[in-house]
Amino acid sequence: MKADSQGPARYIMLGGFLGAGKTTAVAALGRYLEKQGLRVGLITNDQSTGLVDSAMLRANGFSVEEIAGGCFCCRFDSLSEAADRLTRASRPDVFIAEPVGSCTDLVATVSYPLRRIYGHRFSIAPLSVLVDPVRAERILGLTKGRSFSEKVVYIYEKQLEEADFIIINKSDELSEERGRRLREALGTRFGRARIFTCSARRGDGLEPWFHGVLEGSCSQGATMELDYDRYAAGEALLGWLNCTVRLRAEPPVDGNRLLQNLAGHIGDRLDHDGLEIAHLKMTLDSPDSGGCLAVVSLVGGGREPDLRESLLDMVERGTVILNLRAEADPEFLKSLTEEALAAAAASAGGLNLEIEHLEQFRPARPVPTHRFTVA
Repeated sequence: MKADSQGPARYIMLGGFLGAGKTTAVAALGRYLEKQGLRVGLITNDQSTGLVDSAMLRANGFSVEEIAGGCFCCRFDSLSEAADRLTRASRPDVFIAEPVGSCTDLVATVSYPLRRIYGHRFSIAPLSVLVDPVRAERILGLTKGRSFSEKVVYIYEKQLEEADFIIINKSDELSEERGRRLREALGTRFGRARIFTCSARRGDGLEPWFHGVLEGSCSQGATMELDYDRYAAGEALLGWLNCTVRLRAEPPVDGNRLLQNLAGHIGDRLDHDGLEIAHLKMTLDSPDSGGCLAVVSLVGGGREPDLRESLLDMVERGTVILNLRAEADPEFLKSLTEEALAAAAASAGGLNLEIEHLEQFRPARPVPTHRFTVA
């Protein structure tokens, strides 16, 4: 597994629905590969710009290219160009790509085209699809709790149907019995895939999966059937919001608590209105933090905000990046975000939170650049 001039680079794609923990897994895999002496390039993907994922990965010291404005399948040429830029900059032995969390049909529209068009450059790994265990339990009917509407669930299930590997992430959130039941349910519904259980955050159980993506090959089987009308309808039910906020505080504030309060306000309101949150991610980067980031994540209704990484010091200045995905009207997400920011500023004397950039929308209908099928 060497750089381009010495043989094809490994191309690893980590898919999965919003909130599955893909970015944490990407970082864990990247660190593992670097310890093996391999050069790593990361490619993130979103419907828009201003990604928490990219900020987190760059803060961890990785070379990152970001593809915005559509999923990998619809921006296939941009995916190739991103790989070219990384090759010129650092000549990676391994590319790790994280597609949009509401995207499916990745084998036919990304893996197969890469293999057929650029097979001399890339060795395509099996497609890994990560799942958040609590969300998977609800969708598979193992536990009760709010979930998505049928059209959004269609996308979720199609992601699992095309997976070579299904990764039950966040294993630390499951008891042994719940983990067993979830593996059995996934194995029954999606028997073609190998199933792994791990915690990317804690580092538990990762090596068997990592060995699989390094040594295995992309699926050679028949192309998954997909109703693009249902797929597009499901994506159109999801509201997306990306926001960048400038923070100034006198006296300094606790940035960790600020992010948790913002996430709690947004999550409680969505939960109260019966709207399912797909994923809320926020970072706070401050020159007062010594290069550290505060990171908060919230996945699904009825769950608490998770402070994934924290700042050690109080902050006077900083930049908040907020990415919100929910089955809700984008205009409502905009007003809710503005409301949460205003409430946070009012609760702390001398805190100013100024929105520098905010956009809200629903994803457009997916139109792949290529779709290569196998009978």
